[in-house]
Amino acid sequence: MKLVVGLGNPGKKYAGTKHNVGFDVLDRLAGRSGAGSRKSGFQGEILDVPLRSERGLLLWPQTYMNKSGTSVGQAVQFYKLDLADVLIVCDDFNLPLGKLRLRTGGSAGGQKGLADIIRQLGTDQVPRLRVGIGAPPGSGDAADFVLGKFNKQQQQEIDVAVAEAADAVVAWAADGIATAMNQYNRSTSD
Repeated sequence: MKLVVGLGNPGKKYAGTKHNVGFDVLDRLAGRSGAGSRKSGFQGEILDVPLRSERGLLLWPQTYMNKSGTSVGQAVQFYKLDLADVLIVCDDFNLPLGKLRLRTGGSAGGQKGLADIIRQLGTDQVPRLRVGIGAPPGSGDAADFVLGKFNKQQQQEIDVAVAEAADAVVAWAADGIATAMNQYNRSTSD
């Protein structure tokens, strides 16, 4: 089984914000699967979906971004998952808008939800898919930026990226991270 965790904040107030791109990718996967309704579990919402030939469990933590590790840790422990079978999907303001980056591990890079997951799991060797949301303008507050919404043009770009990220999740689950990285990680000059 593969566990795919989308990071975001619960509630209508945060829907459509840059920080909720991880939730948006899982919403896209759920919509494609036609798998039914989410259930409560692991301090989040869960949905069992097919990811090509693999069983996938989608997890939307409802703990708020900075406490995402609690939800992820519970799911990993319950299913006794190898961390290679877990994928964290999150926003990244260090990447240009719409760029995707799959990695097998590494630092949180300033993403506080990912930092909490690393802290809870006790390792930074957990695969992640970062979706670029662009950098905060000038010396603006990063928190205000990530909790803001995309403008109309940005929304069109992020919609394409969310669809591509959903494809990348399926490729990761079915073909492995190396294949998915080769297919979806492109230079920022593309």
